[in-house]
Amino acid sequence: MPLQAAEFFAELCLPFTDSTVVGNTYYATPIKGAPLRLRIDFTKTIYADTYGGLRAALLHPDNGETDAVALSFVDHGTFHRRDEALNTPRQSEKYGTFSRYHRPGKPPWEGAVTTGLRDAIEQYSNVWFPGAWKAHTAARSASPISRTALPPQPIRSSGRTP
Repeated sequence: MPLQAAEFFAELCLPFTDSTVVGNTYYATPIKGAPLRLRIDFTKTIYADTYGGLRAALLHPDNGETDAVALSFVDHGTFHRRDEALNTPRQSEKYGTFSRYHRPGKPPWEGAVTTGLRDAIEQYSNVWFPGAWKAHTAARSASPISRTALPPQPIRSSGRTP
């Protein structure tokens, strides 16, 4: 069964337009024309076809891998809600992980909350690619798409008066 990596990385909403997913790995060039690349892939656990996080690495075409960081799903709360709802014990091999075996029609990482991972990737990429994250985000928010603001919510009182 496929891991659906492209959909997972799309869910992360990474801002780099010069990027692609090859197999189960995400590659990006955060700064156009720069030699450094960002590679993000899934980290395996000791259980077959089970993944426990992401590994972000900095690549240089001549020097190879320059730096890397492991981002575990447990540390970033990716599956906390799902595991709490299913009463998955922390000692279980299923806690904070996903496997490539899943319910039909659902992604294997169903129930993932990717905010913590995205923030960690942003922090990591800002070290090696300063300003690239903001430049991509600013370019995306400056697009000509019209945005409508929500009306202010009324202030609710408890109904009691002193």
